[in-house]
Amino acid sequence: MEELEVAVTREEGAELPRYATPASSGMDIYARLNDPVTLKPLERALIPTGIRIAVPEGYEAQVRPRSGLAHQQGITVLNTPGTIDSDYRGEVKVLLVNLSADPVAIHGGDRIAQLVFSPVIKASWLEKKELDHTERGKGGFGSTGTR
Repeated sequence: MEELEVAVTREEGAELPRYATPASSGMDIYARLNDPVTLKPLERALIPTGIRIAVPEGYEAQVRPRSGLAHQQGITVLNTPGTIDSDYRGEVKVLLVNLSADPVAIHGGDRIAQLVFSPVIKASWLEKKELDHTERGKGGFGSTGTR
C-alpha cells in the first residue's frame, strides 16, 4: 500500500482525521464546533473541521459520507465526493444534509465524513468527427436493465 505524507495545521482542540482500523480506506473527519448544530429534515449546513491540509500535487482528497451516519441518522455529504484540490489551503468544511424525517444534532468531536486520498489523472481532448462504436452505443439511463 502506497503511503502519502500530507501537511496539516489545526485549530486548538481540532481533532486530526484518522483511520478507524488499519485496513480503512478513509480517514474519519471530526466536527469542530463550540455549540451543536441541529439539522432539521432536508436542511443542510457547512460544518467546520478546524483543519487545513496541503494535498501534494498530483493527488486530491475526497470528502465522502460515513455509512453509519447515513444509515443510522440519515445524514450524508451533499456534494459527494467533494474534492479538495492540491492548491486549496483553506479550512476543510463538510456540507452535510439531513435526509431523515427527524432533526439531528451534530456536536463538536462527532465523526461527520471520511477523507480519501486519490491520484489525479489529467485528461486532454482528442477531437474527432465520430466516436468508435460499442455494443451499448447511445443507450443511457437504465439501458442495460436491472438484472
